[in-house]
Amino acid sequence: MRFFGDGWPLVGEFELLVLLALVRLGNGAFGAAIHREIATRTGRDVPVSAVYVTLERLESKRMVCSYTGEPTRQRGGRRRKHYLLDAAGQRALVRAYRTFQSMTAGMHQELESLAALMLHGSPPRRPQRPTW
Repeated sequence: MRFFGDGWPLVGEFELLVLLALVRLGNGAFGAAIHREIATRTGRDVPVSAVYVTLERLESKRMVCSYTGEPTRQRGGRRRKHYLLDAAGQRALVRAYRTFQSMTAGMHQELESLAALMLHGSPPRRPQRPTW
């Protein structure tokens, strides 16, 4: 597991999306609901298997834990696996959130301008090289 300089765990972009979906849905969410939340909010066509692989990885990092629910009639008597955000996952999520806030502070207008350009199909501008 990779750590930030202060010992807080680091998460990748997709791990962050899974953690955010879990917070949004609440503890006890299941993989298919997490997948649906990510696909709906990001517009990404993400394979459901990617969510389950990421949940397993987060569980091995002890950022999430899981439990198996009771069988239900709607699922033909099958059980569903539910996920809970663990303390390390909370720390990683807060670290990522604070870092993003810090890096984007005062940049709202620039980022919205970039988003508008991208939304209207304009290609990204190539940055100018410094002339030092």
